[in-house]
Amino acid sequence: MDRSRETLALVLGLVAVTLFGGSLPATRIAVLSLDPWFVTAARAVVAGLTGLVIIGIARLPLPRAQFGRLMVIAACLVIAFPATLAVATTTVPASHGSVILALLPLATTLGAVVFAGERPSLFFWLLTMVGAALVAGFALRQGDVAIVFGDAILVIGILVCGSGYAIAATLSRTLPGWQVIAWAVVISLPLTMPAMVLLWPPTAGDVPTAAWAGVVYGGLVSQFVAYAIWNAALAWGGVARIGQLQLLQPFVTFMIAMPLLGETIDLVSVVFAVAVATVVALGRRAAVSRRR
Repeated sequence: MDRSRETLALVLGLVAVTLFGGSLPATRIAVLSLDPWFVTAARAVVAGLTGLVIIGIARLPLPRAQFGRLMVIAACLVIAFPATLAVATTTVPASHGSVILALLPLATTLGAVVFAGERPSLFFWLLTMVGAALVAGFALRQGDVAIVFGDAILVIGILVCGSGYAIAATLSRTLPGWQVIAWAVVISLPLTMPAMVLLWPPTAGDVPTAAWAGVVYGGLVSQFVAYAIWNAALAWGGVARIGQLQLLQPFVTFMIAMPLLGETIDLVSVVFAVAVATVVALGRRAAVSRRR
């Protein structure tokens, strides 16, 4: 692989992970005042309308040959994963949820094997599991490992999301990543728009501004901008390899949750973050091949 292209993929992946890191706190803030199903529909509509404007300006023709895969991507990344995230965050704090989401790189690697034709080496698998174990150890250290309904919902969402990432990445090899997510959110509008209208809160005027800001962040940033960048990074750098960067996401979430939700981080948290970053760095050197 071209070294400059690989470096660009790494940078884009880090940017996307940083943007994704705000998704849990933003969703948590939103569902404190709004129904989680409304939050799911509303953020999808925000993303869908954004995509519709961009597609209209660019005058892009509908990629009919890829429509089936776009439908699957929409089901996984626009509907299912945001829904599980919103439902889970009604019972799970943002910091706790971010620990469960540390399993996402493992799910993404599985998706890379099944859907993207990638073959990670044994060393790569070991590094991925070590990274997940480090974050799990961080949770054990905090004593925040109770298995609750929200955890089970998040695990289901993680499996769906990892598959969606891999499918979107394979499509992004032939269609620009931003177009993949743009079409995915646009073709979801016939479902998400009526859902948002039906679930619209009767006391919308009393909903705090912070909750609406959480919805907008989830739709514009997490659902559209971050996914567009992430798709490109996965397509250029490899699904499994770039997917490992999400081992860092829990620590990004902690940093964002501190001022927003009053959650704290200490020196031990920083040590764990450095250890996970080391695992990610080693993962760049581990072999990942692709079936021809």
